[in-house]
Amino acid sequence: MEKTIFKIIKMDCPSEENLIRMKLDEISSIVHLDFNIVERKLIVFHNGEIDQIENAIAELNLGSEKIITGQTNQTDFKESKNQKKLLWTVLGINFAFFIIEMTTGIVSKSIGLVADSLDMLADSFVYGISLFAVGASLTRKKHVAKLAGYFQITLALIGFIEVLRRFLGTEDLPNFSTMITVSIFALIANGICLYLLQKSKSKEEAHMKASMIFTSNDIIINFGVITAGLLVNWLNSQKPDLIIGSIVFILVIQGALRILKLSK
Repeated sequence: MEKTIFKIIKMDCPSEENLIRMKLDEISSIVHLDFNIVERKLIVFHNGEIDQIENAIAELNLGSEKIITGQTNQTDFKESKNQKKLLWTVLGINFAFFIIEMTTGIVSKSIGLVADSLDMLADSFVYGISLFAVGASLTRKKHVAKLAGYFQITLALIGFIEVLRRFLGTEDLPNFSTMITVSIFALIANGICLYLLQKSKSKEEAHMKASMIFTSNDIIINFGVITAGLLVNWLNSQKPDLIIGSIVFILVIQGALRILKLSK
């Protein structure tokens, strides 16, 4: 058996890990996948066909690079018995905050919160598809991925239309205190999700876990919405909220396009 190590620059969140798992699921030569989100590395244990594996990962456009391939005698792989339970847990947390941020975003007139809720929904889709894939046929899994991808793109495009409408029209300022408060709770929720998922796979030192958590795109988005809330209050303008919302909508569409690639 062979062991190949990949460096994947854009794998900074467990949702990217699940995308990679789904992409490689159809390759029968793979024996085991070992992810290290902190170091952004993936170790693939396989029986030949490294070119097929490398091409499949490259198709996701996550900035992958093959570091080394070599023989290994390792045959014992410890999978967490609680992995499925943890996936359900993080799916629940993400979907709950999708509802919370969407509701508070509409009430407070914050595009940033609405956009971040779609990012939470996108992560929920990835975890959900990953859970659904257990025991499901490849064709059925791809069908679900396609529906999820198009649904995300549709919501993001509706969001862009609303951004344009507000930019050209006259809307009341979003409630900056609601933006900040809800985003802080979303920040905590994302940190908990990433901590639980990483803890289930390894026993890294606390500083390594912290490093992993604060390099996540989800965390950066939360800080972005918090910053936008402060600027809305300081500048007395809705433009910071519209800008962060637009950025997040773009990220949601990029994630949706990755999911759609899995459905081909």
